[in-house]
Amino acid sequence: MERALIVDPVGGVAGDMWLAALVDLGVPWDDLVGVIGSLPISGYHLEHQQISARGIRSSQVKVLLEQKDQPHRHLHHIVKMIEDATIEDTVKKGAIAVFTRLAEAEARVHGTSVEKVHFHEVGAIDAIIDVVGTVWALQQLQIETIYVLPLPLGSGTVKCDHGIMPVPAPATAELVKDFPVIIGSGEGELVTPTGAALCTTLGKPLDADFSSWFIRSIGYGAGLRPSKKVPNVLRLMIVEKKRT
Repeated sequence: MERALIVDPVGGVAGDMWLAALVDLGVPWDDLVGVIGSLPISGYHLEHQQISARGIRSSQVKVLLEQKDQPHRHLHHIVKMIEDATIEDTVKKGAIAVFTRLAEAEARVHGTSVEKVHFHEVGAIDAIIDVVGTVWALQQLQIETIYVLPLPLGSGTVKCDHGIMPVPAPATAELVKDFPVIIGSGEGELVTPTGAALCTTLGKPLDADFSSWFIRSIGYGAGLRPSKKVPNVLRLMIVEKKRT
């Protein structure tokens, strides 16, 4: 059977929503915690719980930091952290690819080089955990291809390290180039840079005929920004079909 994953960003997509939805699909929580524990980082605590997101039973993952202020890291700092972890080389390669794409987007936005880019929010411990954990979890589920449905970017402004920015944040806008998006949908930032980088590095736009595919499993990952209108969840669906 051919096995794929459909990314349905019902209420947006962020790194923690990816992680939560994958746990909801059946990735063992204790194993995930062990993998994250192999990273050379400290000063955090992981929590997992089941919640109701506007009536939808969903998993939620929180990365609680002991210190809110994080050092500004360059790409080579993050690459070294990932390379020093005791995880499979394929996971290292995937995680580094996500952060490299993030660095390229930030470099274009700020008019600098990839080597000189300072990671702010996306270089924090929680982003590193989200990316490494997601890449590892996808490997455990034996996903061959990832298809991404149109990304709802949100509207308004968002506060970040550089000040008040328009939604989507400039880095997010760069990352979602050549992917279908929904502009002006919802309130606030619905797609974060980390969420966008995971979608666009690991996945591709949904352009396949799925009439011969069957849904096998569904996972819901709740975010930390409840909405009054649309459930703040990311839905991941594992689908399969017979090989031709």
